[in-house]
Amino acid sequence: MYFGGVASHSPPPAFLRLAAHPLRWRLLTALATSDHRVRDLVTLTGEPQNLVSYHLRLLRQGGLATTTRSTFDGRDTYYHLDLDRCADALTSAGAALHPALRPAVVTGGGITRARVLFVCTGNSARSPIAEALLRHRTGHRVEVTSAGNRPRTGGLHPHTVRVLRDEYGIDVSGRQPRHWDTLTGRRFDYVISLCDRAREACPDFPGDPRRAHWSLPAPGDYADHVRIAADIDTRIRHLRPLLEEAQP
Repeated sequence: MYFGGVASHSPPPAFLRLAAHPLRWRLLTALATSDHRVRDLVTLTGEPQNLVSYHLRLLRQGGLATTTRSTFDGRDTYYHLDLDRCADALTSAGAALHPALRPAVVTGGGITRARVLFVCTGNSARSPIAEALLRHRTGHRVEVTSAGNRPRTGGLHPHTVRVLRDEYGIDVSGRQPRHWDTLTGRRFDYVISLCDRAREACPDFPGDPRRAHWSLPAPGDYADHVRIAADIDTRIRHLRPLLEEAQP
């Protein structure tokens, strides 16, 4: 006796229809590890700008990609892949095929001393938040630091200290912003910019580290800091498997 026996007439899930196109898949894989401008994606894919823009628009309409206006050049827009939305869509697609196709439970603990540098202009909000959260989420198994090219005088922004303390239980009250020139010659596995201006100015570091960009606006009031910290925390959750994968 066979189970089922009648093929479903329902269309493939929307995520599969979106992701199955070869160019859209290449765009998704490029955006999976870094935010990019349209011209970056044109260079990476080797396809005409109008074609890349068309497929990016479909990814936006499908809810898989979002955009932010560059704070370095207002004519530029950065695309960001919503990995949580992709994960939900993949789970739904698997369940539509068979209930046994559920995500495996992922256990932590495999990261071994990856070296990560976060940069933003003032090293007073976005990059120290990322530094503190990555160290916190990995149990200090990652060698992480942060810096900027115009470090804020007088310490971290007070909202940075408060949001890390009140929302995440992390004390950074004694931390001082640093200039990235103090890290000259240091080797890193990943260099991640969290500021559009810092992305353009960030120097090269030895050892050919992997580069990624998270296009995040400078937070203003406390509510902005809470929102930006939550966004960074989500991105760090998605960064951790990449750090583990990169280790020998």
